[in-house]
Amino acid sequence: MNRPRLRSARLALLAATVALSACGKKGPPLPRLVLLPNPPGEVAAVRRGERIDLSFTVPNANTDRSAPADLARVEVYAWTVPGAVSGDDIVRRGSRVASVAVNLPKDPDEPEPKAAAPKGDGVEQNAKVSVSDTLAPGVEPSAYRAYVAVGINVRGRRGALSRSVAVPLLPPPAAPAQPTVTYTEKSMTVTWPAVPSGGTPIAYSVYRAGATSVALTPTPVADTTFADAGIEWQQERCYEVRAVATIESVRIESAASPAHCVTPRDTFAPASPEGLVGVGSEGAVSLIWTANADADLAGYLVLRAVAPATQLEPITAAPITDTNFRDTAAGGSRVTYAVQAVDKAGNRSAASAPITETAR
Repeated sequence: MNRPRLRSARLALLAATVALSACGKKGPPLPRLVLLPNPPGEVAAVRRGERIDLSFTVPNANTDRSAPADLARVEVYAWTVPGAVSGDDIVRRGSRVASVAVNLPKDPDEPEPKAAAPKGDGVEQNAKVSVSDTLAPGVEPSAYRAYVAVGINVRGRRGALSRSVAVPLLPPPAAPAQPTVTYTEKSMTVTWPAVPSGGTPIAYSVYRAGATSVALTPTPVADTTFADAGIEWQQERCYEVRAVATIESVRIESAASPAHCVTPRDTFAPASPEGLVGVGSEGAVSLIWTANADADLAGYLVLRAVAPATQLEPITAAPITDTNFRDTAAGGSRVTYAVQAVDKAGNRSAASAPITETAR
């Protein structure tokens, strides 16, 4: 190999060595990755009188599809406008009406704590959240109250905006009159008079009233009666009803009717026992019958009449829980038996079908 070619090869080898050694050196720091949360989902609004309740789902991922979401809080903005408006305009020109803190998710790389960590003051990611906004007096009936929600990351940057919801500010329907409440041993029935429609179809929402009203109808009902399944004896229940008009896909509810409160009392007798049979033996009669299915059953009373008497009288001082009973009787006596069921409130059923047996 001639000298110039050897020198060129050495220079090439030196350059390759320098390049390889440079790969281990630190370069300038990369820009910090900024994660932005997805938009809040399932945004919906319901107007109840002068209050507007907005619900949404807290995002649990970022716009780049990574999870969990880089999220510190969700803000809700509102703007009263004459017509359609963009979400950006609501944020820029409207006002913030709610801010919901969101707890930081658990670091999957952290070991499980020995004791459960205390809950934060905020909500969890993917939680369903409701916030409320009260309308100012004198709103223009032709206007709309427009809403949008947006997640804010831990660095204070806004994520993607939710879809906007525009609530018509037309007057709500008239409130129904006070409902009536009746009950059976299985349910409570709420009934109310219809509200004049005025040309707009009217449905109804039923609430169990209290410190906070609980909606019993996930979607409004067209009937003017509603059955609330389940009974808690001696526990007061209060009910109120709101008339509902759906306008431009938004539910607008009236003010609440006057509440009607009822404390149900158990005056309902259990079913009569069935299947009573008897077998006479020396100096006794053995009885057996089918158990009752009543949930609040306390037991049974055994009734007896020894001929020539015909009036059945209890021979058990208190209800027995067994479905069998052995009664002593003089040999040759004809005895008529029946059984009554007794519930925990002390209600007695009608007597079972009687049977007559003879002791030997």
